[in-house]
Amino acid sequence: MEIEIQIQNVDLKGTLEVPKKNNFLVIFTHGSGSSRYSKRNSFVASELQKMGMGTLLLDLLTPKEDAVTGNRFDIELLTERLIAVTKWCMENEKTRKLRIGYYGASTGSAAALSAAAYWGTKIKAVVSRGGRPDLAVDVLDLIESPTLLIVGGEDKQVVDYNRFAYQKLGCIKKMEIIAGATHLFEEKGALERVAEISSMWFVKYL
Repeated sequence: MEIEIQIQNVDLKGTLEVPKKNNFLVIFTHGSGSSRYSKRNSFVASELQKMGMGTLLLDLLTPKEDAVTGNRFDIELLTERLIAVTKWCMENEKTRKLRIGYYGASTGSAAALSAAAYWGTKIKAVVSRGGRPDLAVDVLDLIESPTLLIVGGEDKQVVDYNRFAYQKLGCIKKMEIIAGATHLFEEKGALERVAEISSMWFVKYL
């Protein structure tokens, strides 16, 4: 279901699927240069939906804002938007009773982690895929949500970023390195593995 959420005088577009079997909702935040129609996020979302979870794939910027490269890396702005969208989900009739988790990719993971630090235990679990959690370094020690960091083994620099961030996290945490996978997890079976371990994390903690 395509939705619009009015936040700070802008309309943010999203694709919402409410859960059919349980009371879980996973909010997806994508990275720079991507959109809510990201094939990778859509694939993971479809796997979560098969397990009965709800998903919200979201654009935190309007098309006009996204055209400005600097906005895509404005973690503070992206975090503010995600916090506001989460508040909307907590109040909306269709989603207010759902337990919320975050799934962030690339720079979107920094916004997810920063928003999780803001909400505390209200965010039940966080998954970062190929993320830049180091961009949220100032708040990593404040996060209370169980956090899973997934990185491709051949994405060497991002592996280093995640190892650095992992040491800063004080919550329940795990880091999964997918052997042979690069940043986009395009290798055979890599994205399927990402979806599998993401699903297991959300089932365990949501």
